[in-house]
Amino acid sequence: MNTKTERAMLARSKPVAKPRVVALRLRILRSWQLYVLLLPLLAHVAIFQYAPMYGLQIAFKNFRASAGILGSKWVGLEHFERFFNSYSFWNTLSNTLLINLYELIFAFPIAILFALMLNQVTKLRFKKWVQTITYAPHFISTVVLVGMLFIFLNPRTGMVNNLIDLLGGERINFFGEAAWFKPIYIISEIWQTTGWSAIIYLAALTAVDPQLHEAAIMDGANKFHRVRHIDIPSIMPVIMILLILKMGHFASLGFSKVLLMQNDLNIDASEVIQTYVYKTGLVGAQYSYSAAIGLFDNLINFILLLSANQLAKKFKQQSLF
Repeated sequence: MNTKTERAMLARSKPVAKPRVVALRLRILRSWQLYVLLLPLLAHVAIFQYAPMYGLQIAFKNFRASAGILGSKWVGLEHFERFFNSYSFWNTLSNTLLINLYELIFAFPIAILFALMLNQVTKLRFKKWVQTITYAPHFISTVVLVGMLFIFLNPRTGMVNNLIDLLGGERINFFGEAAWFKPIYIISEIWQTTGWSAIIYLAALTAVDPQLHEAAIMDGANKFHRVRHIDIPSIMPVIMILLILKMGHFASLGFSKVLLMQNDLNIDASEVIQTYVYKTGLVGAQYSYSAAIGLFDNLINFILLLSANQLAKKFKQQSLF
């Protein structure tokens, strides 16, 4: 082993690290302080995002607290079949998808339109005043927001019904009629989120090169032409990323708001998957059944996220991966 020939053979037998691996190691060593700062975040994701996935197996078991997760009996897809064959399946699924679809059609574009309009305002003081007014509803808690809706839409004393009565119409019991649940939810969502959602679009618009607008003005373009051919294409990557992320939560709703607005009179239009999971899981103590429904909901979101991402790539738009 000590001879020169043996040392040469040993050196040749050692695996040669790939250039990419060597470059990665060198990069980590040079910036090791940044990677140390990253460790708490990775630990948080591992503990609170991945570790709870261990409990997902109760969706395929008949979970009993006395036996624990490992000791509970496997039942396969029994809970999924029970949900698919239940009376509530199509109602909860259609309500969930419809409310999200309405939100995607109305609330999502309004934030973009609002940002484009606000970007055209030249008076800085007025612009800041509008921004403050529109941001404010975002900071109202869901409980307070729903309480305000109950006061405004009260059939006897609410200002909306007072206005309808003043104009000669008949008072409406907004929370007592199922047909009004979805419009009230969407309108209140637009009021609460438009200003806040527009922030990222306004930030993207500030990155647009002013020389593009100057050149367009020299060519005779008006404001509408500049918005259409400069502003919208410039923020399109941001729009696509937010749209794909939105599709990742398409089958999920703000659980607390729906539950607070829900009552026996509008239950046909307000029962969504999240409220159904809450009632069967926490209230009804059917943990395995509710876990199966929640897993089905997340599976829909995952499929929609991948589909939206693939469509974005197909049409050569910005995608997540």
